[in-house]
Amino acid sequence: MTRITHIELIQVDLAPEKVRTDAIQAFVVQETPIVRIHCDDGSEGTGYSYTIGTGGSSVIALLRDHLLPQLIGADPQRIEYLWRTLYFSTHATAVGAITSLAMAAIDTALWDWRCRRDGQPLWIAAGGAQHEVPVYTTEGGWLHLSTDELVGATAAALDAGLLGAKIKVGKRLQEDIERLTAVRDVVGNDFSIMIDANQCLTTAEAIRRAPYYSALHVDWFEEPLPADDLTGHARLAASGNVPIAVGESLYSTTQFADYLRQGACAVVQADVARVGGITPWLKVAHMAEACNVSICPHFLMELHVSLCAAVPNASWLEYIPQLDAITHSRVEIERGRARPPATPGLGIDWDWQAIGRSASARFTIS
Repeated sequence: MTRITHIELIQVDLAPEKVRTDAIQAFVVQETPIVRIHCDDGSEGTGYSYTIGTGGSSVIALLRDHLLPQLIGADPQRIEYLWRTLYFSTHATAVGAITSLAMAAIDTALWDWRCRRDGQPLWIAAGGAQHEVPVYTTEGGWLHLSTDELVGATAAALDAGLLGAKIKVGKRLQEDIERLTAVRDVVGNDFSIMIDANQCLTTAEAIRRAPYYSALHVDWFEEPLPADDLTGHARLAASGNVPIAVGESLYSTTQFADYLRQGACAVVQADVARVGGITPWLKVAHMAEACNVSICPHFLMELHVSLCAAVPNASWLEYIPQLDAITHSRVEIERGRARPPATPGLGIDWDWQAIGRSASARFTIS
């Protein structure tokens, strides 16, 4: 029986390639905890997580001091058992972002180990439902951009063959409408536009704005309200003006179940890091499938491309490169559709030299 002998824990801080702002925050730096599991038979697996600028040291401390020591001597094949054991050991701090982000770094490493052992790419091991997925970009839709910059970036995405773009909203309604109208006039009605308020609105204001956004034929209205306002989202969804998308700020399968039970969203955006790993992400995806709801994950395109291909109800992959500085691999996109990597494991080819040069923290647990 294979046993885990030691684990490397590394934090790498990555500056975003472009300035990223929305209605409530700026993406300052990507703190990237990396977990590399080593086993007694020489096999290994690598997983990771991320923050957008705060909490990285807390994730590292939870991993180093509490979670990773429990894995030494464990059988890495028992992914579900290990996930539940570790999660229960953190019951005093769950459900929450720090715990979920730490759990995700471990769970993705275990899935990487399993897929490498079996010689399978993740998208096949997790279901193999589709061989490609449409791509939309968020990189040209940030809130600080002028209308001209917004139009130029979205037109460039169209020219590059991408099939949609997300535009941040949250300015005065009239200004939002003017910006979106300028984009729609250039890209036409066949190009998908999604909008994202990043939780900045009240229920009343979101209901007031929704018909105006709907008139511009947006595919969805993302995070209009604070993520814990389930009742508000249900009221907004019931108004029927535009599909509601939520999920990047939900941290457990139970939270997603509550949204789906109440019909409070039309698109689920589970983030594999924020929901605690591949194990719970797949549960959310299939729960959404059972409710005839699409899953369109948030961020982490280098990993989500495989998970989108694994399940039948993933309809979009979000284009925001996050790992270019520390990987050799890139997501393959052709005709606006991304193909999952064929290599065993997560399909991420880590640049260990670059990681070593840029590591801000490094530990070995044995």
